[in-house]
Amino acid sequence: MIALMLMARRALLSVWDKRGLEELAQGLARLDIEMISTGGTAERLERAGLPVIRVADLTGFPEILGGRVKTLHPTIHGGILADRGQSSHVAELREHGIAPIDIVVANLYPFREAAATPGAEVAEVIEMIDIGGPTMVRAAAKNHSGVVVVVDPDDYPQILAMLEAGDGQVPAAFRRRLALKAFRHTQAYDGAIARWLASHASEEEPGFPRHLLVEMEREIEPRYGENPHQAAAVYKTTGGPGLLGGMEQLQGKQLSYNNINDT
Repeated sequence: MIALMLMARRALLSVWDKRGLEELAQGLARLDIEMISTGGTAERLERAGLPVIRVADLTGFPEILGGRVKTLHPTIHGGILADRGQSSHVAELREHGIAPIDIVVANLYPFREAAATPGAEVAEVIEMIDIGGPTMVRAAAKNHSGVVVVVDPDDYPQILAMLEAGDGQVPAAFRRRLALKAFRHTQAYDGAIARWLASHASEEEPGFPRHLLVEMEREIEPRYGENPHQAAAVYKTTGGPGLLGGMEQLQGKQLSYNNINDT
């Protein structure tokens, strides 16, 4: 049985990229959604005068190891992962005094930026490998039948609009799209870490690597494919310069596959 999302009553916010955070939190507060948060995110909300419960106060356990362990606790992950459609899960939450978490807003430490910083020490880059963030994101995405997972600040306005229009609920189809986006987010993040580690692995085999991790994003959709009845798409390496090293089309029709291939 697939559980339906109940009215959202509690949200967990833990973000590195704090664009739009206050506006999102203000919207959640207007909807009487309780907010839980950690570290710098909680401080930002408190400075804005918004009501927030710190994770450490909720779990009864402080952040430890310099912040490496904050949200890795049954009170948090039980609240995220409980299937609202299973009576045994609901009973276990009650037994252990755990309240469900209906919305998870999280984005991750800036690993790529740290790894790309000239002269960055290995230990500094290692500290930018997020553990708690991907764990929360993956848990919420797995349980998207009853939980909204948000990794992109650009989605905040739409989420708030849906919660307001849907009496505290987000449509199932959109929750699935958010879950897909979340898993793609963590996939790309892990890929970046694996590529960096491979570049620093002394035992890496000489010559061509056994494994090649490539992250790409769609650049353009040509007018048609190799033949007029076919479709086509051109992809670039994520973060790379783009088509043919960053070519810009100044005039003329939308390019076709053959235009690009000939160029």
